[in-house]
Amino acid sequence: MRYIKRISDTELENRLSRSGAVLIEGPKACGKTELAKQATKSEINIDTDKSVSTAMQFDPNILLKGETPRLLDEWQAQPKLWNYVRHSVDDRKSTGLYILTGSANPIDDISQHSGAGRFSKMRMRTLSWQESGWSDGTVSMKDILDGTVIQPQSVVDISLEDIALRICRGGWPQPLAYEFSDENAVLYTRDYVSALTDVDISRVPDAPRHNPVLVRRCLRSIARNISTEVSISTIQKDMEYDGGEAVDRDTIASYLNTLSRLFILEDLPAWSANIRSSVPLRKSPKRHFVDPSIATGVLAIGPDALMGDLRYTGFLFESEVIRDLRIYAEAHDAKVYFYRDASGREVDAIVEKSNGEFAAFEVKLGFEAADEAAGSLLEFSELLVGKKPTSLNVITGNGFAHTRDDGVNVIPLAALGA
Repeated sequence: MRYIKRISDTELENRLSRSGAVLIEGPKACGKTELAKQATKSEINIDTDKSVSTAMQFDPNILLKGETPRLLDEWQAQPKLWNYVRHSVDDRKSTGLYILTGSANPIDDISQHSGAGRFSKMRMRTLSWQESGWSDGTVSMKDILDGTVIQPQSVVDISLEDIALRICRGGWPQPLAYEFSDENAVLYTRDYVSALTDVDISRVPDAPRHNPVLVRRCLRSIARNISTEVSISTIQKDMEYDGGEAVDRDTIASYLNTLSRLFILEDLPAWSANIRSSVPLRKSPKRHFVDPSIATGVLAIGPDALMGDLRYTGFLFESEVIRDLRIYAEAHDAKVYFYRDASGREVDAIVEKSNGEFAAFEVKLGFEAADEAAGSLLEFSELLVGKKPTSLNVITGNGFAHTRDDGVNVIPLAALGA
């Protein structure tokens, strides 16, 4: 399988240069192991190597022996390894010793426990449009955060049918690396969801037993409500309507927690800011999958179905953009949020750097909706007290990248990059 170069390659290199160990987290099959192998000199798979259980009984340090950086793949299968790596980093007093990859958190916040100053944690996701080769990246997140004016560029010639197909294919590296047909790439995601509900969720360390049928219903509810602030109560009603049986809130909360620990769910947190309006801000997160193809996979729908429901396709496209914004933002020490107040005023995404500088984004599937989105962003900017956004941006499915006369950038997703 050919290796697809990732934006995370540089991030991993930088983290290894300043930390004794790097923890790479992300969903199964997003490319963590292949990324790590580009930088490691020895490796062991903690999940499948038959010698691991014996070594854990007698001397876990045996598993740490080898040329460095050493990869401990799927380390969460043996959570006690965490402390042995920590002590090794302390003893050896060097950087770039270990890379740990994991597709599930073994227990809540274990990566925060006693790892300060020793571990550097990074999150991986599925491929962005730029990494998949679907975006030329001519408009960089750096330029957006710097407030650079975008000179008019050539029109992005991409149809709604192509966008729907890309959503359903998802950003999974394997179908791209093996050049799967469109049909097989869509079916790959459906198989992924089946494995998730029937096998993977039962392997999360310390997680309660889950009913695969109910997990699938929970996923379907989230899929139908993607890119919204859907509550547990709404999911509960949705699941009961779907299956005709009562499901208690604690059970649903348990499923959501486990899916988050598997990095399948990645809710978008709300952003707080000083505004002139007296209207209170909403604090509930928006529901997102790590890749929106999970939504189409669990609903067993393809591009044709999306073309028959463009409103729903718009929600999926928004989730696709949020995934890419997260990838591009983290390359510049920034995080992604959304804004909404109780009056209904909303901004789809706020990308904020650690120094407080930020840019605002609205997402529209069609280029023709840019005027309305730009007006909404300008109104939002007027409400802000103190620091203003470095740029206002509308991300579209087609059209051409440029800065409008009112200063708002319009950027097709196929032109956006890190």
